[in-house]
Amino acid sequence: MASWWQRLKGGLQRSSQALTQNVSAIFTKRKLDDEALEELEDALIQADLGVDMAQKVAARLKKDRFGKDVGDVEVKEALAGYIAETLAPVAEPLVPEAGAKPYVVLVAGVNGTGKTTTIGKLAAAWAGEGRRVGIAACDTFRAAAVEQLEIWADRAGARFFKAATGADAAGLAYDALASAKREGLDVLLIDTAGRLHNKSALMDELRKIDRVLAKQDQAAPHASLLVLDATTGQNAHRQVELFREAIDVTGLVVTKLDGSARGGVVVALADAFGLPVHAVGVGEGIEDLRPFEAEGFARALLDLEPA
Repeated sequence: MASWWQRLKGGLQRSSQALTQNVSAIFTKRKLDDEALEELEDALIQADLGVDMAQKVAARLKKDRFGKDVGDVEVKEALAGYIAETLAPVAEPLVPEAGAKPYVVLVAGVNGTGKTTTIGKLAAAWAGEGRRVGIAACDTFRAAAVEQLEIWADRAGARFFKAATGADAAGLAYDALASAKREGLDVLLIDTAGRLHNKSALMDELRKIDRVLAKQDQAAPHASLLVLDATTGQNAHRQVELFREAIDVTGLVVTKLDGSARGGVVVALADAFGLPVHAVGVGEGIEDLRPFEAEGFARALLDLEPA
């Protein structure tokens, strides 16, 4: 079986290929001058690192090496170092607090981001550590999503809470938390709807779920995760802003890096919001969602081997 590093590097191949080809084309036996820096900024923006981050990275390179002869490998190493510095403060695994029983994790995101599979994988990982896990299917309007989530719950050996199609999502969340307390569960994962066709209704529902959880436990939800699909690129910024209008987003999970040439968006999000990036996904398998690691990600993005 491939190591996590190999899977991460393979998953980021499309992103790294586009970026490193551009870097190599710019820095082939060339002095680092203003023109080269401008071309580098463009390459970083095309790789979805965002305008602000591209400018910061170019400024760092200019300060460190302006006027010197530089090769592409040297530049890639420098870029990986700068990017890792930006990512290090947000690389924070999600560990349920021992004092919270259950530790309540609200999971949000637009439909299609991989929210359901992320919940399943988190449940499986925590159950594998010996925790008693529950999953509440509070996207009650999508029967297929509930069925998929139930399969994941069965696979993880997790307690599953569901209601009739169209039932009140907040009511189910309230009942699930009450049951999880009675049954002594360690973790309760709560799926939520991601329909954006009526933004106000979605946000009202999320706020209501937040309120009813707090009625039973003032600290709940203990974590509110936003799942983002890397293939959406810079649109992920808007999704962060949108969901923060309704809930206190405490951390991010970025999925589908293997299906995208836009892996640089993780760097842009870290720079723009400073929210913890708890995990990244590079495939459908249960082993393909892992805690985010700054240096490994940065080096994989630049197609470099581990330091």
